[in-house]
Order: sequence, then C-alpha cells, then structure tokens
Amino acid sequence: MSPDDQFGPEVAARYDDDSAAMFAPEALEPALDRLEALAAGRPALELAIGTGRVGLPLAGRGVSVTGIELSAAMVEQLRAKPGGAELPVTIGDMATTQVDGRFGLVYLVFNTIVNLTSQDAQVNCFRNAAAHLDPDGSFVVEVNVPQLRRLPPGDRANVVAVTGDYWGINEFDVVEQRMVSHHLTATEQGIRLRSIPFRYVWPSELDLMARLAGLRLRDRWSDWHGSPFTADSRSHVSVWEKL
Repeated sequence: MSPDDQFGPEVAARYDDDSAAMFAPEALEPALDRLEALAAGRPALELAIGTGRVGLPLAGRGVSVTGIELSAAMVEQLRAKPGGAELPVTIGDMATTQVDGRFGLVYLVFNTIVNLTSQDAQVNCFRNAAAHLDPDGSFVVEVNVPQLRRLPPGDRANVVAVTGDYWGINEFDVVEQRMVSHHLTATEQGIRLRSIPFRYVWPSELDLMARLAGLRLRDRWSDWHGSPFTADSRSHVSVWEKL
C-alpha cells in the first residue's frame, strides 16, 4: 500500500474526526507543555506534521514550528485551519527530506515512526532528525510498546478496540517485525475497512538507532506527564540528545 492510499484525500478529510480523542485537551495539552519546554524558545521541526494537531497549537504558544509531511492531502487540511497558511511545511519523506535551518527541537509523535516500514528507513529518520538539531537540541519520539505479550502461543492477531460501530485488530508478523492495524467501521454504506502496515520497534532498538545517528538517550517516560517508564508501560515518550 502506498502512502497516498494510507493518507490520501479520503483519509485526510476524515482524519481529525477519526482521531478526535487525540485532539481532546487531556491528550494534547500535556504534549504541548512538554514540547514547549523542550524547545526552550528555539525553533521546532515536526516530522510528519499531518493536519497540524500538534504543530498549530504549539505555534500558537509562540514556538516557531516548521513541518515535513509526505501527504499533500493532509497538508491541505492543515492549510484550511486558522494559522495553517502561515506554517512552513515541506512535502516529503520524513526519513530523507531536509529543510533549511537548525532546530532546538525535532519531534515525531503519535506512533508515526512505525509508519516507516523498514529498519533502514527508521535509521535514516534518526539521522535526518540529528542533522537538523542544534548541538544541544532534543529529538523526541512518542510511540507505543509492541504488545506481543498479549498474543497467546500460535496466535498472530489481537483485538485492541471494540465500540458500538468500530473494531480494531492488530495482526503481527514476529519474524519480519511487522504489524498491520485493521480498522473496521460501520457506516451507512456498510463496513469500511482500513488496513495500515507498520514496522514495530522496541525502545532498545530505537536507542541503538539513536547511537548510529550520534544521539544518546536523555529521558524516557511512559507518557507526556513524565510518568516513569516500566515493564507495564504501553507507550513511551523518549528524548535523545547529541553525543
């Protein structure tokens, strides 16, 4: 499946509605607080800025935000929002696309690192982030922890969400370290299926990617509030800095 299929015009048009929970103040405000503090008055670069869920309100707090985004359709949605026309966004792959300037903060949120479906692409993303950082800048990634412990022996999928009109199923290939997230939604026209491929990645592997890019781990929390990262954490927010 191509990126245009995953985040083309049809998906982009309903993206904010489908991700409404991530726009709620209790989900968004702690992330903005943390990112604003890490930027410390310096410019910030958002990889995969999407429809501007984080970038636009962060810019509204006075942070100079620049974005990179692969999907022109997602950027079109961003441009239609207040302040979206003024935000500098470059269309391109977050693993390789470069923009002018250096940044005190580069960040990648909402599990988007796993949209890069090969280890090489993920490594290149770390290198690209490092190339844009000030010497004392921070690279921040928010991503889930692979939930392989939920798989009974011999099974390759688990149900992750069930509501009145929505079902979510994650399918794993533990040999290739791949996951396909299946989203089934009941509509007036019938069941709508969207399947998105990912390459899941462990925190320790991300730390090694960071090392290859000349970065080292500074902090890791289980959420944007700074809660301790433990063996039971379902996700993590990690901060790397230049060696």
